[in-house]
Amino acid sequence: MGSIVAALKDRAYALLVVLLGLPNCLPMPPPIPLVCGLVLAFVAAQMLAGRTMPWLPQALLARSIGKPELTRAVARALPILLRLERFSQPRLTMLGGAFAIQVLGFVILVLALGLIVAAPFIGQIPLGLAVCLVGLGLVERDGVIIIIGAVFGAIGLMLSAGFAYAIFSGIHGLFF
Repeated sequence: MGSIVAALKDRAYALLVVLLGLPNCLPMPPPIPLVCGLVLAFVAAQMLAGRTMPWLPQALLARSIGKPELTRAVARALPILLRLERFSQPRLTMLGGAFAIQVLGFVILVLALGLIVAAPFIGQIPLGLAVCLVGLGLVERDGVIIIIGAVFGAIGLMLSAGFAYAIFSGIHGLFF
């Protein structure tokens, strides 16, 4: 992780967002969305605070991402990401300015909190796609992809809220 952040400098936020969203684009066991969501929230809070480069604890910088999980996620997502990259181009670049980065930090923070409480196995997929699209939009400086990612995020948050409502309604129905 430290090598990635050092090499990317000002684009480190964008790649971290994509890397933390990518595992959530597939059905994953419960700890993965939680861990990715927590780290993503930490990164988003720094964006919101206006830091130019992300700061990560040394213990996290020294860690590596599990190769089997990352390889599987990249292998499945790469064809889609390559198609999106062909489509993307610098558009609506005002969504990449300093103030916009702070606004996107807020959007990513909300998506990260959604990942933390997402329904197990499939509930994180729309949020993972949203995070990846926003991150890819940041990398490519494409405001259209950022907006599409925000729309996916809103849909994912509504699905998660509906899932939570169904669970609480079910529990309430059992006891009251």
